[in-house]
Amino acid sequence: MNGIRIPILKIGNVLIASIQIALHDSTAIQFKNDLLEKIHETKARGVIIDLTALDVVDSFIGRMIADIAAMSGLMGTRVILTGLQPAVAITLVELGLELPRVLTALNLEKGLELMRRQSEEEETEDVTAE
Repeated sequence: MNGIRIPILKIGNVLIASIQIALHDSTAIQFKNDLLEKIHETKARGVIIDLTALDVVDSFIGRMIADIAAMSGLMGTRVILTGLQPAVAITLVELGLELPRVLTALNLEKGLELMRRQSEEEETEDVTAE
C-alpha cells in the first residue's frame, strides 16, 4: 500500500469524505476499508463522498465506487455522491455500474442539504409510524 489515506470527517451522524487526489487501486481499497470501519465505529446514518477532484476513473476505480456505495448501504447508511465530473459519470454508465439507492448532488454543499432533507423525511416517517 502507498500509505496515502483519504480523510473521513464526522459531522453529527454523517461521514464526509472528500477525495482530493487521483485514486490508485491501493488507495481506493484502503479508502473502502477505512470508510466501512468508520461507519461501523460511529454508527453513521449517512455518508457523503465528494468526487469533485476526480476527473477520470478506470474500470477498477469505478467498480470500487459502486462497491463502496453498495456496502455502505448494506450497513444501513444513506450514500450521497457529490461532484461527479462528466467523464466520471460517463465511465460509470459505460461500465454498466448501477448505484441503486445512491443519491447524487452537484456539489458538497448541495449534498449536505440533500442529506439534511433526507434525514428530516426519515424522522417524520419514524414519528408517523409510531
